[in-house]
Amino acid sequence: MEQAMRTILVANPKGGCGKTTLATNLAAYLAGQNQRVVMWDLDRQKSSLDWLALRPSELPTITSLDADRNEIHPDIPENNDWLVLDSPAGMHGKNLAHALKLAHKVMVPVQPSVFDMAATRDFLDQLMEEKSVRKHKAFIGIIGMRVDPRTRAAATLEQFLQQYDLPVLTYLRDTMVYVNAAFNGKSIFDLPPYQTERDISQWQPIIEWVNS
Repeated sequence: MEQAMRTILVANPKGGCGKTTLATNLAAYLAGQNQRVVMWDLDRQKSSLDWLALRPSELPTITSLDADRNEIHPDIPENNDWLVLDSPAGMHGKNLAHALKLAHKVMVPVQPSVFDMAATRDFLDQLMEEKSVRKHKAFIGIIGMRVDPRTRAAATLEQFLQQYDLPVLTYLRDTMVYVNAAFNGKSIFDLPPYQTERDISQWQPIIEWVNS
């Protein structure tokens, strides 16, 4: 029996926290595992779709879904394994509730700054009130973005997140590897291993959590 499509929502109301970096690299990883992946970019800027337009044709295919974010039942191509949702900054209310209904898992990228943590606090409080989260239908994982786990900033972030009893899956370092890859429609999973060994090891907890 064929497995139903699983949906990963990447969300945080703060702009510039790394949502698109997470979404595009996750989609590319899954596509590289011979999974059929659809990417739905809910942001008006459509950064994920711009990245897809740059993607070389010889790399594993990711299908784009260019649907309006207010569409309740977009025409998602059939027979896919994964839907990756890249959400816009400031998503809340009905739009957030609808995205959560679709999601099997929610990835929340957070940078260890005062502004990011303040925005994320409000967002996590909101998330915890959502029915699908309260019923454990959507599982949440936090990813520390652009942070060295050995720093005081990482310790502060971890301390901040302890109040929510949510897993901090991993910390992704601040590196130009992601930026340079994205310029060419690539992910760290599309680059030679010698360039990305450290970054791919940081992704292992995300991969295990997504597949669990």
